[in-house]
Amino acid sequence: MEQLFEVAKKQPEERKSPAHAPDRWISDLAGTFFDPIIVMPGGWGDTLPEWIKGQITLERLVENMKSTKGAQPTGTDAEATAYLYTASLNAPLSEQWTRIYIYVAGKTMAKFNKEAELPEDIKVESLSDYDMQELNRLKEWLYRQRTRARQESEKAERRQKKEDRSHNKRGTASAV
Repeated sequence: MEQLFEVAKKQPEERKSPAHAPDRWISDLAGTFFDPIIVMPGGWGDTLPEWIKGQITLERLVENMKSTKGAQPTGTDAEATAYLYTASLNAPLSEQWTRIYIYVAGKTMAKFNKEAELPEDIKVESLSDYDMQELNRLKEWLYRQRTRARQESEKAERRQKKEDRSHNKRGTASAV
C-alpha cells in the first residue's frame, strides 16, 4: 500500500479539567478559521483553488459544531481533497488513492455545487469498507496535524509573551 501520510500511534487524549473546556472550545473555534490547510509537501499548496479554501472553512465549522455535541472531531472531506490534490501533483497516486481522491473530491464538489465539473465516466459513488477506513484515517491524521500546528503556535506565542515580560522587568530594574 502506498503511504501518503505518516501514521503515528494514537496518543491517549489528555483529559482537561472542566475549567479548561471554554478555552479549548474557543481555541477550536478560532482554529476553524485560522488553522493551516495541511497539504503534501512539495510546493503545490499555493495552487489550491480559492473555492476549496472556503469550503474547508465551512466544513470545519460543521465539524466544530458536531464536536460541541460530543462527536469525535476529525478532518473534513474538503481538507482530504486539498491534501490528495497536492499529493497527486507531487507524484502519481496508486489506484486505491486515486479512487479515494475522486470519491472525496466528488463529494466536496457536490457540496460546493460544482458537480458538473466531475465527468460522469470517472465518478466514484461509493468506497469499499477498507477504502473508507483509509479515508477516515487520513482525515483523522489531517485533524491531528492542524491542531498540533495550532498548539505549537499558541505555545510559541505564550513563550514569547513570557520572554517579553521577563525582558521588560529586567529593563525596568536596570533603569533605576
